[in-house]
Amino acid sequence: MPLLLSPPRLAVAVLLVMLAGCGNSKNEVYIEKPVDDLYNKAMDALVDERFSDAAKTFEQVESQHPYSVWATKSQLMGVYSLYEAGNYDQAVIAADRFIQLHPGHRDVGYAYYLKAICYYMQIVDVGRDQRTTELALRALDDIVRRFPDSKYARDAKLKLDFTRDHLAGKEMEIGRYYLNRGEYLAAINRFKRVIDNYQTTTHVPEALERLVECDLALGLVKEAKENASVLGYNYPGSRWYQEAYGLMTGSGAPAEARQGWFGQLVSSF
Repeated sequence: MPLLLSPPRLAVAVLLVMLAGCGNSKNEVYIEKPVDDLYNKAMDALVDERFSDAAKTFEQVESQHPYSVWATKSQLMGVYSLYEAGNYDQAVIAADRFIQLHPGHRDVGYAYYLKAICYYMQIVDVGRDQRTTELALRALDDIVRRFPDSKYARDAKLKLDFTRDHLAGKEMEIGRYYLNRGEYLAAINRFKRVIDNYQTTTHVPEALERLVECDLALGLVKEAKENASVLGYNYPGSRWYQEAYGLMTGSGAPAEARQGWFGQLVSSF
């Protein structure tokens, strides 16, 4: 007959079993370490380019010493460590958290910058979805608006040019696809979007020339002349200028077209 235990003895037995299980556990025992030791350990890992280890140790600084001045520094350094480790999604989350907790911190601009760079580093070729590129555009523009005189804004402006050019390239790719399929109205919408939204990019001359192609295919001669005029006025030396001239005249662009074609075209309206 099995030995029955009374409730108090049963509780003690269960506790002993649990303690025995804990004794065999492979989990490390939590030991609180001095804040300066942890922070220096994290910085050493960062210097040694062990970025994932650095991020974890900076996190320990905050969790073990949440009310110390090192906790705030560790939050920001943790964002940087995650960025360097290539953990961009986690870095964005950490940057957002720092911004929410410390909106008035003197280094909050750096948090915004790291967030934008994490998106920027994930920009993919124009043949793929550009959601991350759009997020990068917003984040970079946010830096320029919030911190216009900062070193972060200067770098953000340079990266904004590339980001806009990339998004314009995506619109051009879709527009060419529609053009090749003979879906001229859909193509026109894409090319106009480039001209209206990305005026400073390298894709505008081609967008204008493609509009001329679409207009002529639809029999919109007046609109074709107007778009060709804009192209000739703004980009007289471009390849797309000469191609548009050939479409409008049925011939190649003559040598003197670079100087006078815009005026000739306007006078022919």
